[in-house]
Amino acid sequence: MSIFIDFYALQSVPPSNINRDDTGSPKTAQYGGTLRARVSSQAWKRAMRSVFHKELKGENLGIRTKMVARLIADRIRADRQDLADQADDLAHDVLTATGLKLQKSKRSGSDEGAEETPYLVFIADSEIANLARLAEQWSDDPQINPAKPSAKEKKEATALFHGKQALDIALFGRMLADTPDLNTDASSQVAHAISVNTITPEFDYFTAVDDKSSADNAGAAMIDTVAYNSSTLYRYATVDATSLAQQLGGGSVDIQAASRAVADFADAFFRSMPTGKENTFANRTLPSLCLAIVRNSQPINAVSAFEDAVKGTDGKAITTVAEEKLAGLIKQINENYGEKPLTSVYCTVGQPVEALDTIGSKVTFPQLKEDLAQAVVDHLNASSQKDE
Repeated sequence: MSIFIDFYALQSVPPSNINRDDTGSPKTAQYGGTLRARVSSQAWKRAMRSVFHKELKGENLGIRTKMVARLIADRIRADRQDLADQADDLAHDVLTATGLKLQKSKRSGSDEGAEETPYLVFIADSEIANLARLAEQWSDDPQINPAKPSAKEKKEATALFHGKQALDIALFGRMLADTPDLNTDASSQVAHAISVNTITPEFDYFTAVDDKSSADNAGAAMIDTVAYNSSTLYRYATVDATSLAQQLGGGSVDIQAASRAVADFADAFFRSMPTGKENTFANRTLPSLCLAIVRNSQPINAVSAFEDAVKGTDGKAITTVAEEKLAGLIKQINENYGEKPLTSVYCTVGQPVEALDTIGSKVTFPQLKEDLAQAVVDHLNASSQKDE
C-alpha cells in the first residue's frame, strides 16, 4: 500500500511576469472557457531546487549540467595529483562507459571545445565522486583498458547511477532518452499552476531618461513595454512517500529519510517562487493557504473547483472565495468517493474560512511540516506492517 501526500496552495500574485513564453509574455492557459495565468511545473520545480540548494547539503542533491565530464575530471585531479594529466581522458572513458555520449561544446568563452553531453544531465554530487573513484581504480588496474571497458566494467559504471538517490533526483526523477538504464522514476509530481480567476493580459509602457543628456534634449532615451498580469494561483503537487523511502534508502526502505524529505518538499513547494522579472515587479508573496492531505488511496488534484472562474464578492476577496470552493470540493470528494484521508492539516492567513475546518486541522506552517514528517513515519510504518 502506497502513502501519498497531496499539497495544495492558493497564492495571490500582484502584477508580475514570473514565467515567460517565447514572446516574453507571461504564460497562459484556457481553462473552463476563460483565459488563466499559468506557471509551468518546470519553472516551479527549478525554484524548488534552488531552495533545496540553499537550505540543504550539496552532497545530497543533484545538478543539471552538460559539463559532467569536466566535473569528473576536476574530482580526479582533486583526489589524485598523479592522474592530473590523464584526468580528462579518464573522465571521458568512465562517462561514455555508462552509455552517455560526449561532443565538443560550441559555446563561447572557456567552455568552447570542452567535452559536454548533448543535453542536460541531472546528476548527484555523490555520483560524480563515485564515477571519479571508479575511473581512478580502472587507471590503477593494469588489466583494464579504460578506453575499451568490458561489459562487466560498463555494468559497474552504470550501477553507480542506481541505489541511494539524491533528494531532488528521487523527487523529480531523471530521464535520459538515449540511456534509459540511467533513468530514475520521480517520486513527486508538480502541476502547472493556473489562476483561479480570469486574467486580462496587460502591458506596462515605460520610458527611460538619459541622466547626462543635453538640456535641449527632452526626449526619452528608451521606450519599451513589458507584459504582465495579476492573479490568484492554484498550485498542486503530490509525493509518493512509499517510493521516496525506497529511493532514498537504496536497497532498503529509509522511512526517516523520507520523513525529512517530505518536510523539505513542503517547505520548498510552499515558500518558493520562480524569479522571472522579480527585479521589475517585486512580486514575491507567500500562499494565503497551504493545505496538505495524506492518503493511502491515490493522489487527487482538486483543480476542478476552479473550472468556473472565481470572482470576488462584497466583503470577500478572490482568495477567500477560492479557499471556500477548494474546501467544498475536497469535502464532496471525500464524502462521495469514500475517501478517508489519514492526515489533513492546513495553514492560512487572512480571513478565517470555516469550510477548511471540515477537511483538516488548522496549524502554523512550522507545525504543518512537523505533522507531515510524523505522519509519514507513522503511516509508512503501519503500511509496512500490513504488507508483511
